[in-house]
Amino acid sequence: MSWRNAMCGELRPDDVGRKATLAGWVSRRRDHGGLVFVDLRDPTGLMQLVINPERAASAAELAREIRNEFVLKVTGEVVARSPETVNPKMATGGVELQIDELEIVSRSTPLPFQLDEEGVDEALRLRYRWLDLRTERMQRNLRLRASVVAAIRRSMDDQGFVDIWTPGLTLGTPEGARDFLVPVRLQPGTFFALAQSPQLFKQALMVGGFDRYYQIATCWRDEDLRADRQFEFRQLDLELAFPTRDDVLEVLETVVAASFEALGRDAPERPFPRLSYADAMLRYGSDKPDLRFALEIQDATDVTRGSEFGVFSGAKSVRYLVVPKPFSRGELGKLEDFAKEWGAKGLAYLVCDEEGEVQSPIAKFLSQTELEAFAAAPGSTVLFVADEVSVAERVLGALRLHLGRELGLVDEKQDSFHWLLDFPLFQLDDGTGRWTFVHHPFTSPLDGHEELIERDPANALSLHYDLVWNGWELGSGSIRIHRSDVQQQVFRAMGMSEEEANAKFGWFLEALQMGAPPHGGFALGLDRFIALLAGEPNIREVTAFPKVSSGSDPLTGAPSAAGAEQLAELGIRLLDDLA
Repeated sequence: MSWRNAMCGELRPDDVGRKATLAGWVSRRRDHGGLVFVDLRDPTGLMQLVINPERAASAAELAREIRNEFVLKVTGEVVARSPETVNPKMATGGVELQIDELEIVSRSTPLPFQLDEEGVDEALRLRYRWLDLRTERMQRNLRLRASVVAAIRRSMDDQGFVDIWTPGLTLGTPEGARDFLVPVRLQPGTFFALAQSPQLFKQALMVGGFDRYYQIATCWRDEDLRADRQFEFRQLDLELAFPTRDDVLEVLETVVAASFEALGRDAPERPFPRLSYADAMLRYGSDKPDLRFALEIQDATDVTRGSEFGVFSGAKSVRYLVVPKPFSRGELGKLEDFAKEWGAKGLAYLVCDEEGEVQSPIAKFLSQTELEAFAAAPGSTVLFVADEVSVAERVLGALRLHLGRELGLVDEKQDSFHWLLDFPLFQLDDGTGRWTFVHHPFTSPLDGHEELIERDPANALSLHYDLVWNGWELGSGSIRIHRSDVQQQVFRAMGMSEEEANAKFGWFLEALQMGAPPHGGFALGLDRFIALLAGEPNIREVTAFPKVSSGSDPLTGAPSAAGAEQLAELGIRLLDDLA
């Protein structure tokens, strides 16, 4: 028995007279005075079925039972539609299938929502995900995902990389997030960690002589979920031996171009622009700036050092935006509230009206030199934040993005890819007051900055690089430390004793002492990349079975409690009062 000899979306006028057997889902049923019309759907599209009691009486009788999302198998003749019934909106709109045989293969209970219904609650969609997956949106997104992953694999193979699987069960390492722990029945009281990334394994592969490695890796991180984050996610993970930084960046640019071309889109121009971390924070207030619009932050710290306006002269940093709109008092009040939500104490301003007159309660405190420095075109507003450098960066960076969207400054048709380079090697942990890593502890310092690792960690820069697309960080990478003594320096700068370092990374430190080549790599977040390619606002729309923000799975009901017998077998006892 054959279920079908044609697909619903492939029949055309050239097929008129052909005997065709189709199978698929009922998208819509219409009864027109004895004639029954059914739109049958499969992954290739729709085909209109015509069930005429004069042609097939038994099929017409059975057709009375058909409802949306029933699964049918039909056999009939492809016929041309009459000119007045041709549907130019359908690829198959020039033909229809006159049914001779009809079989209801599978019935459907009443649906919790219709597939073409708009505004369906996401929780309901995820609870009935098998139904939601049939929608045009999800079919398009997951097939787009498959096309991109296939293109990435072809690109990596063409560039000489070897696909090598690495374990998901491993030893926990400090990578910036909590580990998911897996108890080991054979060794009670011990736990594996689910790999947050294949980081040390891929570095070990470099030591092992595989100089070009990649995989489409599944990773796990116990982090709060949001639009671009899930507990488990996939990434293009890669590593090269003996690379320059430019070598790694070129590999990723080639992969991005291949992904665009696989979707029939023009690849972004290469090489991608490059921007230092320091420059990005100064000009855009973000380490993942959206460069599709200008509106750059400017620094006024030096010019305000002797200002009579104490808010400026007493602040460590004064920075500002020149916005191409003269805001009203009400609008300025809302912008100040926004700035305060991001940590500002206030938001000073100078409004330059359409006649070029400056209006502001702070203008009388500013010198002529200051006013000239802040001169803006008529019909503009200058917005100031005076605070710690980090606060000024954060607030104005958020304000810049907010205004870019609100004022329509963002060129939505543009694809802006760029690299961010020369990140700090360390940052202070607010909780412990100790130095910790910005990328991960295996990132190499910038050439010549090795001596700063322990002597002046605040000013040590690294060979860490990020890829940014339209204000979204697609992934991170770095040239790695390949010398055991430098790796130990980094651990010491982080306050890690030799004993602790050996307990956590002893095997890896030993590997670095046995002929480790210079190496570097990257991890591209596939879910985020594909969501942007699909034009979706969050990665749940390009993930077949995602979790919701609470960390639960509406489809299966996971996570669930484990039984006492299973816990005992694992050597686990739950506390009665977790508070």
